[in-house]
Amino acid sequence: MLELKNVSFKVDDDGSDKEIIRDVSITIPDDTLTVITGPNGGGKSTLARLIAGIEKPDSGSILFDGEDITNMSVTDRARKGIGFAFQQPVRFKGIQVFDLIRLATGKNINTESACEYLSAVGLCARDYIDREVNSSLSGGELKRIEIATVLAKGSRLSIFDEPEAGIDLWSFNNLIDVFKSMRKRIKGGSIVIISHQERILNIADEIVVLKGGKLTGRGSREEMLPELAVSNDVAKECRMNAAAGGESLC
Repeated sequence: MLELKNVSFKVDDDGSDKEIIRDVSITIPDDTLTVITGPNGGGKSTLARLIAGIEKPDSGSILFDGEDITNMSVTDRARKGIGFAFQQPVRFKGIQVFDLIRLATGKNINTESACEYLSAVGLCARDYIDREVNSSLSGGELKRIEIATVLAKGSRLSIFDEPEAGIDLWSFNNLIDVFKSMRKRIKGGSIVIISHQERILNIADEIVVLKGGKLTGRGSREEMLPELAVSNDVAKECRMNAAAGGESLC
C-alpha cells in the first residue's frame, strides 16, 4: 500500500518558489488500478515522479507498506518494488531488448524466459528479442518493451506516466489490452497510470483528479466518470486528445 501524507513540492520560478504539489494526501491500496487525471499543468507527472523518487518533496511523507521512503533514492525504491515507466521511453543504442529485460530481472535469465515478458505485452518475441533499443523501434513498440521490463522487475507498484503519449491508435489499443491483462495479474500490488484517455479511465478501479497541484476529486470509476464528462477543464483536455486521434469523454 502506498500512502502520501501532506506532500508538497516547489520549484524555483525566476527567483521565487512555485508550488507544483500542494498538501496532497492520498492512499493507493493494493490490488487496484488507479488513474490520476486532470488538466495539463495540474501536477500529475510531478506527483508520479515524487512517488518514484525522481523528485523529493519539500514537505510531507511517502510511505510504502508502512515504511517511510520519503528520502529513499530511485534505486532503493526500485528494490522495494516500485517501477516507473516514463512518458517518453529511453532509447539505448547498442543494447538489445534481451539485455534490457535481463537487466530488469536482475538475474541471468535465458532467452526463453525473456521472451515470455515480450509475449505478455503482445509482441512476437522472435521478432524483437535481438533488436536494439534504438530509433528503429516505433513509439508503440518502445512503450510495450518498457512495460515488459516493468513486468520483468516484478514491481509491486507500477507507475505509468501518460503511456498513450506519442503512439498511434493501433498501438494504443494494444496498450489497453496489456493494462487489462496486468490488472488481472495483480496479486498484492497496484498500478498507477497518469492519463486523460477515456479508455484508460474506463479500466480504472479508482480515479483521482489533480488540479492546480491539489487533490480535487477521488472515487470509483462509476462515481467519477460522470463528473469528468461535465468538467470544463478535463473536457477541454479530452477534446484535445480526441483531435490527436484519441477518444473523448466530452
